[in-house]
Amino acid sequence: MRRIEVPELGLVAVAGFSPEHFEAGEVLSLDDEAAVGHRLALGKLTVVDAANAGFERRRKLLQITRKHYCFAVAIVGEEPHLSRLDREGFRYVHVVAPGEAVEIVRTPLSCNKKDEAGPFDIIGDLHGCAPELRALLTKLGYERTDGDSADAPWGRELWRHRQGRRAVFVGDLVDRGPEVLNTVRVVRNMVRAREAFCVAGNHDVKLVRWLRGKKLQVRHGLQRSIDELEPLGAVERAEIAAFLDSLTSHYVFDGGKLVVAHAGLREAMHGRTSGGVREFCLYGETTGETDEFGLPVRYNWAGEYRGRAMVVYGHTPTPAPQWVNNTVNIDTGAVFGGALTALRYPEGEFVSVPAARVYAEPVRPISPPASSS
Repeated sequence: MRRIEVPELGLVAVAGFSPEHFEAGEVLSLDDEAAVGHRLALGKLTVVDAANAGFERRRKLLQITRKHYCFAVAIVGEEPHLSRLDREGFRYVHVVAPGEAVEIVRTPLSCNKKDEAGPFDIIGDLHGCAPELRALLTKLGYERTDGDSADAPWGRELWRHRQGRRAVFVGDLVDRGPEVLNTVRVVRNMVRAREAFCVAGNHDVKLVRWLRGKKLQVRHGLQRSIDELEPLGAVERAEIAAFLDSLTSHYVFDGGKLVVAHAGLREAMHGRTSGGVREFCLYGETTGETDEFGLPVRYNWAGEYRGRAMVVYGHTPTPAPQWVNNTVNIDTGAVFGGALTALRYPEGEFVSVPAARVYAEPVRPISPPASSS
């Protein structure tokens, strides 16, 4: 029997495929667009029988799906024109032959770690500060217990907590700092051993593009990563790119009580997967303007946040962490001579180590944290 995976949250359009494979309450009429939007807003799998839908009707369905930060899949019969729906914006198109036995399997989204309750140590932007990372892990109670294998380029260095706590890294592992490769090694080895989680940062994403031969502007500390990684062999660089590219946009932990994203995340985007969600997680929300330092002007999303989930993030360095409406920025600018900070969850305690020195000068002076409302 063929297994077809569908997301636990998203739109499934069926055409030439019986909707009887789904529960009756999940299947909605193509004409009831309001009900489709409402169900997606509630975070539920939504199935639409689109057998009679033309291009414009399918386009409308995709617009509704994107509005709720989801993606759409299609399960269709063998009609040739239906097999090309991926060109219209469906993430996956499954073509089913007549009489083919099919099992529908619902899969959690990559960001869904609601069954992981912690305790966690959430660690701010690293930017190649491996010495400070090791010092902070030691202060938090982690011990170095080197693994048996030394696969290139990863080495054996592995850290585990004496009491089973796990680390969560908020991204931006690379650029600017003194030991980019060692920093990525520590994080990757902990993630692989299930001693840590890590979300993607915008610097990590840009480095992946360079590692894969894309042309881009070398600035904001990227040259530091290039200098260290360029001497590696092609296979090793590909391994690093694959790991960084595998990092998800954000995680939702502890039954939805905790969200970790590099630049933060609005409540409506929690637990969702779309290009818009990933963009927000990497860069925050900008006005489209730049300041006098040539950097983007960002909206103060945290000042407007009223969600029940605690959101922990980094991205914009601040002298000290401070709670704002159940959100907290823990990037305290280690690479700029500040400190590397962790938030212990669920305790709500901050643990920091000072930077050994100033490794890079910030383009913009580090501003005090915004006040809580």
